Amino acid sequence: MLRIIISCVAAFLVTALAGRALIPVLRRMKAGQSIKEIGPTWHMTKQGTPTMGGLMFIFGTAVLVAVLGWPDYTNGILGGVFVFLFSLVFGLIGYIDDYFKVKKHENTGLTAPQKFLLQLAAAVLFTVLLRNFGYLTPDLYIPFVNVTIAVPWPLYMVFAAFVMVGCVNAVNITDGIDGLAAGVTVPVMAFFTAVAVLWGHDELGVFSAALLGGLLAFLIYNFHPAKVFMGDTGSLFLGGAVCGLAFGLDIPLVLILVGIIYIAETLSDIIQVGYFKLTHGKRIFRMAPLHHHLEMGGWSEVKLVCVFSGITLLACLLAYWGVLGRWA
Repeated sequence: MLRIIISCVAAFLVTALAGRALIPVLRRMKAGQSIKEIGPTWHMTKQGTPTMGGLMFIFGTAVLVAVLGWPDYTNGILGGVFVFLFSLVFGLIGYIDDYFKVKKHENTGLTAPQKFLLQLAAAVLFTVLLRNFGYLTPDLYIPFVNVTIAVPWPLYMVFAAFVMVGCVNAVNITDGIDGLAAGVTVPVMAFFTAVAVLWGHDELGVFSAALLGGLLAFLIYNFHPAKVFMGDTGSLFLGGAVCGLAFGLDIPLVLILVGIIYIAETLSDIIQVGYFKLTHGKRIFRMAPLHHHLEMGGWSEVKLVCVFSGITLLACLLAYWGVLGRWA
């Protein structure tokens, strides 16, 4: 338990210090965010705010995973490093996307098919690694009722790949206003840390606790008004961490609860686009995704972050109760 606490506190300090050094560098690089013209008009004032700030909590997490996780790795306990590297691959995809956006000074980077293929490859490889090292079974655990359903491995692979790619992109969609993606993911990381400690998976707990501390430090710079954005570098890394921990702990269905905001944001986008096409121009929401709809209804960015994070916290508490019997 002490190692978990140290991981969180130390990652907070490392990330906070890294942020002080990183933001001036991003400004000198002119790594400013390009704001979509189709978004809320008042967001145009954020044009030029440094992006790729996710590098600071990735660095903070990496330091603590390397230092505090070393005893586990020498003993062949590799779950923590697998989840971190899985998240890092998605962070790298996001970094490439951010780099092209900054270079072209447009809010477009990698094409959708390029992103999808890279993400799919990472998801399949990660699933195979977890299976081969005993972290993952093809038995699907159902929270609350404490039963498992045997699933053929090929079918489980398809399910896992779909969930992982979907989860990563759902977190990415949630990153639309100051502090939202980080604020919502804080209780999610607290949940995974608590579950990892409860079940004796300290190697995963070190990672989730470090990312928890890193996100809290990142919010110093990202809470409204944001001095820096995490960019796709940060949001795709977070998406990888969320689904990586869910599968690493062998409880993927818990994402329905802990990821309730990610899901709501994504569904609002899908519904809006689908309805727009079916009705040839009509809309259900003022603007998608959901946070923009509420913004245009008068919600402030601070209120949105507080409400969405609060909903996620309640969902995480419910999810914790739902999985208590998993390894009883």
